[in-house]
Amino acid sequence: MNIQAMMKQAQKMQKDMMNTKEEIDNTIFEGKSSFVSVEMKGTKELIKVKIDVESIDKDEIEMLEDMILVAVNEASKEVDKETEQKMGKYTKGMPGLF
Repeated sequence: MNIQAMMKQAQKMQKDMMNTKEEIDNTIFEGKSSFVSVEMKGTKELIKVKIDVESIDKDEIEMLEDMILVAVNEASKEVDKETEQKMGKYTKGMPGLF
C-alpha cells in the first residue's frame, strides 16, 4: 500500500469518526430513578429534568436530590456506553479518546 492510499484511508476514517461523534452528540439519552427522569444530549448537556410531583412529599427533598443525581449519572453512563460502542471500532481499545 502506498502512502497516498494510506493517507486517503486515514482521512476517510477521520471523517467517519467525526460523523459518528456528531451522531452521538445529537442523540438524546434518558436516565430514570424512581420518580425522577432526565434527558441528556450525547455531549452530556442536561436538557430536561422531570419530577413526578404526585409521588413526593415536601419532607422528601433530600431523597429527591439523590434521585436526581442517580438519574443524571445513569444518563451519563448511557452516553459513555453509546460512545464506546460506536467509537470503539476507531480507538481499538485506547480508552479516553472521546
